[in-house]
Amino acid sequence: MADFDTMGKVGVWTSIRQWPSDPQAWAEVGTELEQLGFAALWIGGSSGQLQIIDAVLGATSRLVAGTGIIQIWANPAQEVAAAHHQLTTDHPGRFLLGLGVGHAPAVEAAGQTYRRPLEKLTSYLDELDAAEHPVPASERVIAALRPKALAIAAARAAGAHPYNVSPDHTAKARAVMGPSALLIPEQKVCIGTDASTSREVGRETMARYLRLPNYVNNLRELGFDDTDFVDGGSDRFIDTMVLWGSASVISARVREHLDAGADQVAVQVLTTTDNNVLPRHEWREAADVLLG
Repeated sequence: MADFDTMGKVGVWTSIRQWPSDPQAWAEVGTELEQLGFAALWIGGSSGQLQIIDAVLGATSRLVAGTGIIQIWANPAQEVAAAHHQLTTDHPGRFLLGLGVGHAPAVEAAGQTYRRPLEKLTSYLDELDAAEHPVPASERVIAALRPKALAIAAARAAGAHPYNVSPDHTAKARAVMGPSALLIPEQKVCIGTDASTSREVGRETMARYLRLPNYVNNLRELGFDDTDFVDGGSDRFIDTMVLWGSASVISARVREHLDAGADQVAVQVLTTTDNNVLPRHEWREAADVLLG
């Protein structure tokens, strides 16, 4: 697997819905991210990321890519193991398989029963271990939030890739998983110093997650309550979950994750225009802020 000690501390997180349909564009995006100096690319979504990742890795030489996440209810383990084998054969040391249990509404909308998710995760990992081409624990990470899932991530994977978390969560996760497990939290960033605009973008982004119990339950454990979840989120909540401000402020707050025990921070850069397309202009600004 990739050596996160030598490849840099800041990656980019994107949603699969932001990506264009043109494979040539996938390669161009990967090349740009590598040239900007980002350490890794994470692509979120339940499935469908692997073709994009193959194109990105084929167009670059150092960039590492990961799924953030492959949802285990929707993607048979044998197929995922075969795809992992192909990617790691073609691009050795540059792919991390991110896995997660997803969320009950999406799983049940697809006609499945969301029941005992941690048991499902454990059995899925067993299937990956037993596949024709097993997925090594060192080449997979878990979208873990709470202590039981974090413990599984430390024991059965390289570590954890938590989403929608704060530096406080990073510190708690590190304490649960111990010093050697990988910890790569996602962190939302809005480049700008206007409080009203930045918070509006943050509320539009966070509103969907406040309808998902897994996230809300974890946020409660981080010290938020019902008053923080009204109308898209209180100022306190948004300012914690979506970093904004001057370059020095944003850089310092990303550093909080690293100081709390993160190996790398996967930055999701939000825009004031359209968060359904890749924020390529904003990535350049973020690179100046975080990598300069």
